[in-house]
Amino acid sequence: MKSEAITSTILTKHFKTIVFLSLTLMLEFTLLFPTTSVAKTTLIEAPVSANGCPATLDFNLRRLAKSEEVNLCDAYKGKVVLIVNTASKCGYTGQFDGLEALYKKYKDKGLVVLGFPSNDFANQDPENEQNIAKFCRLTYGVKFPMFEKTHAAESNASPIYKTLGGIAGEFPQWNFHKYLLDTKGNLIGSFKSQVTPDSKKIVSLIEKNLP
Repeated sequence: MKSEAITSTILTKHFKTIVFLSLTLMLEFTLLFPTTSVAKTTLIEAPVSANGCPATLDFNLRRLAKSEEVNLCDAYKGKVVLIVNTASKCGYTGQFDGLEALYKKYKDKGLVVLGFPSNDFANQDPENEQNIAKFCRLTYGVKFPMFEKTHAAESNASPIYKTLGGIAGEFPQWNFHKYLLDTKGNLIGSFKSQVTPDSKKIVSLIEKNLP
């Protein structure tokens, strides 16, 4: 009886693992072969707070693995802003290269890329902030601003993602969803994970809106 109980426990664990992996693969397949649009590029004006800041940038957020807080409005209003929820162990993690290349090419012309590590999707960014910062720096040479770990999924969205998702009408469904803001903080683009940073859709929209 004891051996049967042990066998049953092992089978249950394996079953749960198989179900989890199956669901993850199904979600990634959906992202690779979507049935809905992967990009929205309609301008949506952001509400403006009493302090004159667009709601999309009206946040004080801490830099990744640091105690320093940044007021996004003070730091980035007047720039084109690309906001991305990142992960270190995802099939799309290689997009760090494209994001850094985009930042390097356009940062002096008025673009900034903001990265927000999130562990919301399939536990693909489980490390602490110090290890995440080290990984981004050493593996991909990331120099664009990275901020504190956050929740991007709609079910538990942090204030900034609750605002972005509400304005866009869609929340990230996976890692490396991209929101693009113009120089006034208005939303001008929402791109699903499979749309790469160097895609014509993103690059042309950035170039069109640079200050």
